[in-house]
Amino acid sequence: MFHKEFKFAKFAVDTMINPFTDEYFMKKALQEAVMAFEKEEIPVGAVIVIDNKVIASSHNLTELLHDVTAHAEMQSITAAANYLGGKYLIGCTLYVTLEPCQMCAGALYWSQISRIVYGATDENRGFIKMGTQLHPKTKVVSGVLADEAADLMKRFFIEKRK
Repeated sequence: MFHKEFKFAKFAVDTMINPFTDEYFMKKALQEAVMAFEKEEIPVGAVIVIDNKVIASSHNLTELLHDVTAHAEMQSITAAANYLGGKYLIGCTLYVTLEPCQMCAGALYWSQISRIVYGATDENRGFIKMGTQLHPKTKVVSGVLADEAADLMKRFFIEKRK
């Protein structure tokens, strides 16, 4: 019992010291993915953060815009670049619910984004499977809230098949 209470107390203290964790921002990306789901878009959400501030957020808009390039990451890259007033996203972190595809990884390479944090792995079309390289200075963290992101994706495709 004491061990569980101690772990909770440590979590509470850590969260009070820095509430802006990868999980915190991934939850924001998941909220975007839910918006996509509600619009019958493939439920992928993304946010871009700099200095613990969300500067861009989006979700897939390929159906609404009739545009195969309107992925959540692409929408967020454009919004973040506009916010910053330049094309490079140095110092920024992208939080995205699904591993970026080859197209998005290419755009992220050119943006020189500092960090990518993604939830679920895309075993068929993800940039890792496709062998796409990111910018050498880009750090990648995978698996953050992966179960939640994967469950939303599974629910979406189950609904589509009905």
